[in-house]
Amino acid sequence: MQFLVPLLLFLSLCLGQQNEGSVYTPRISSGYGNWSEAYRKAREFVCQLTLTEKVNLTTQVGTGQTQGYDIGIIPRLNFRGFAADDSPSGVRGTDYSSAFAAGLNLAMSWDRELIYAQSYANGAEHKGKGVNIVYAPVAGPLGRAPTGGRIFESYSPDPYLSGIAFGTSIAGMQAAGVIAVGKHFILYEQEHFRQVIEWNSYGLGPNITEPYSSNCDDRTLHELYLFPWYDAVYSGMAGVMCSYNQINNTQACQNNHILNDILKGELGFQGFVTSDDGSQHDGVLTALAGMDMTIPGETSPNGIAGLGISFWGPNLTMAVLNGSVPEWRLDDMATRIMAAYYYLGQDQDFPPLSFAAADYSTYGYEYPQAQVDYTQINWHVDVRQNHSQIIRAVGANSIVLLKNNNGTLPLRKPRQIAVIGEDAGPSPYGPNGCTDRGCVNGTLAMGWGSGSTNFPYLVDPLSAIQQRALKDGTEVQYVLNNFATAQIDSVASQATVCLVFINADSGEGYIEVGGNYGDRNNLTAWLGGDALVQRVAANCSQTAVIIHAPGPILMEDWIDHPNVTAVLFAGLPGQESGNLLVDVLYGDVNPSGKLPWTVGKAREDYGTDVLYEPKGPVPQIDFTEGLFIDYRWFDKQGIDPRFEFGFGLSYTTFDYQNLSIETLKASPATATTTSPVASTTVNPSRCPTTSLNPSDYTFPSTISSLTNYIYPYIAPNATISTAAAGTPTPTIIPEAAGPQGGNPALYDVLYRVTLTLKNNGTVAGQEVAQLYLDLDNGEPSRQLRGFNKTFLQAGETKDVTFDLRRRDVAIWDVVKQEWVEVKKLGTKIGVYVGASSRDLRLTGEI
Repeated sequence: MQFLVPLLLFLSLCLGQQNEGSVYTPRISSGYGNWSEAYRKAREFVCQLTLTEKVNLTTQVGTGQTQGYDIGIIPRLNFRGFAADDSPSGVRGTDYSSAFAAGLNLAMSWDRELIYAQSYANGAEHKGKGVNIVYAPVAGPLGRAPTGGRIFESYSPDPYLSGIAFGTSIAGMQAAGVIAVGKHFILYEQEHFRQVIEWNSYGLGPNITEPYSSNCDDRTLHELYLFPWYDAVYSGMAGVMCSYNQINNTQACQNNHILNDILKGELGFQGFVTSDDGSQHDGVLTALAGMDMTIPGETSPNGIAGLGISFWGPNLTMAVLNGSVPEWRLDDMATRIMAAYYYLGQDQDFPPLSFAAADYSTYGYEYPQAQVDYTQINWHVDVRQNHSQIIRAVGANSIVLLKNNNGTLPLRKPRQIAVIGEDAGPSPYGPNGCTDRGCVNGTLAMGWGSGSTNFPYLVDPLSAIQQRALKDGTEVQYVLNNFATAQIDSVASQATVCLVFINADSGEGYIEVGGNYGDRNNLTAWLGGDALVQRVAANCSQTAVIIHAPGPILMEDWIDHPNVTAVLFAGLPGQESGNLLVDVLYGDVNPSGKLPWTVGKAREDYGTDVLYEPKGPVPQIDFTEGLFIDYRWFDKQGIDPRFEFGFGLSYTTFDYQNLSIETLKASPATATTTSPVASTTVNPSRCPTTSLNPSDYTFPSTISSLTNYIYPYIAPNATISTAAAGTPTPTIIPEAAGPQGGNPALYDVLYRVTLTLKNNGTVAGQEVAQLYLDLDNGEPSRQLRGFNKTFLQAGETKDVTFDLRRRDVAIWDVVKQEWVEVKKLGTKIGVYVGASSRDLRLTGEI
């Protein structure tokens, strides 16, 4: 990132206060990749539509209203519309699809190739089922609070690691032909108080009147939370989902500064912005602020003369007719949506939708609420292919070995294994026994909420261990009840090695599990896990602990116990959980995962946490820690972690030597445009003006309306009161802006860092070499700015290279509103390379 100046907390530029009288005309840049051709086709398509047909492209028809395409159906042109679906872990609400590893595990792998491979497979499965728009991947929450409920869906609180994973995931999914919708934009860092109705329905009190506001200064916004979105837009991301929360007391989905100035202006985002289910709080303001599509849930569907209720739909039609929303803005919304469609080539041989979400019957109603059109709704298409192999590879290569004393691992045909803990075995309800995985019974391989999917199967650890033991002639005893103390003591005392399984869980805020309302209430193991480890260790001299969790857990109650000789963190690895664990336990795969966050010794060590008490009708979350979250905070405060960011052991060892730093020639960082762009400029998406006669847009007499279905038609005899959209104001496009991903100069490689890596051991393995920079200027003392996962045979030596982009050696200038290279500020850049954020083997200077 590139730019300095004093840190200005709660800078007005970041406040994003919506000016109800202003309209910003987003720039649509041509000539970058194939967006130019996509926009040409989109304009041609949109300009032949009627007003109501354009509205139809922007408004989904309502939750559960249809088993088919739920947005953009235009029968007159034989346009079938779009099907949209979650999730980052697989096709949600169907069968014969895969349950992938969580985004957390992708980050734990630190492996670009595996991140791409799983993302491509996930996109291919969605496309194979006929899904056009996928609500994934996730980089918000970034992970400000380790107890945040949805941090497992995303990657890491480090913006560089998160950005590489986010951009790579986007590239992989869209290479498969689906529209990837990055979420949630932005500063959505907890589940408590995200929705008024949701929180108030729990009856915990006090009630709130608005979602929480994330209050963040401009520099922190850019250098932490926005940083990964640069990578995603640069990779061609075609969709963005705006978040539930407010940003400095303006709702995210109607925040003109965030959506228009930053996302579509500064970052040059070419695609469309959609709401989340319930994140739209106004109709006109969201349209003017840059939102392009709405999904259902903003208001309760409630039939009035057969019409469903939405902030858009008929209300958007009315807003255009009365002048509240300029017609060119509607043209722009529709054009952006269709441009994404053409950008991904979905006009060519796209598969038909083959399933009905959350209904597994072969036959049912096409429109279930109205009970109309009984027909085939599921074709049970199997889209899994060989994806189980990818899931197994991701999971095994993401496991983090935290401790390994006395040669406990890998296992070498032990005589007797004790497998202990509920997390080791199957759930009595089956892997899909709880809605959206909203419970913890048996082994944990997925968090709960909209980031979940159905398991086609789930290989539990006990089953996989038993299969391996059968080959080895090993005896296996087990206890799957965490509180069966007598049986645990007996089994543990007989075993050669004990494998203890513990977990913790979290998820989205609409589900409560064990008093955890999305966010975790604590950082300890669930179901008495800490006491379970202590009990087993008291009876077994070789105790290995395996952890399944959505984020860090505290280990201080048992980590130093002399009989706890090995610890593995396995995250949320998906359907192949047991198999991939056995791969690592027995050394078929040498562990190479690294922590994507810090494991502290106490909850208070992190310096940030979820806000659990609203402290007023509009909860305020002040990001006063600025740039210092996770390992940056530990470093600043001089706090010793239990396991630092980037830490992870192997069954071999590696040696780092011969650091060299090369300065490369690159073009100067020039602006793509420095001239003011006035909002009065004719929007390039604008079509010829259509008829604004209200009688042309009432409900047609030729069709019958369906209950609770959201149509674009206004009610008969509707009264049109003329409104004014206000006088557009000029907007300065900052020097940081560019056609896609910001100023292209941000991605120029300025420096190349090289080192020699050697495998000193007797077995092959992979090492994640990590590069950290000290940029000074009030920055954290170490920031990740490069990583490279390298495979080495025993005794082998390879050169490892890191390329530093201009954005990597720059900070954000809140006055100039652009990135500035720190060297231009007279700063020397410290270079550190090693095996973790605190195991830095080589140092240098730029």
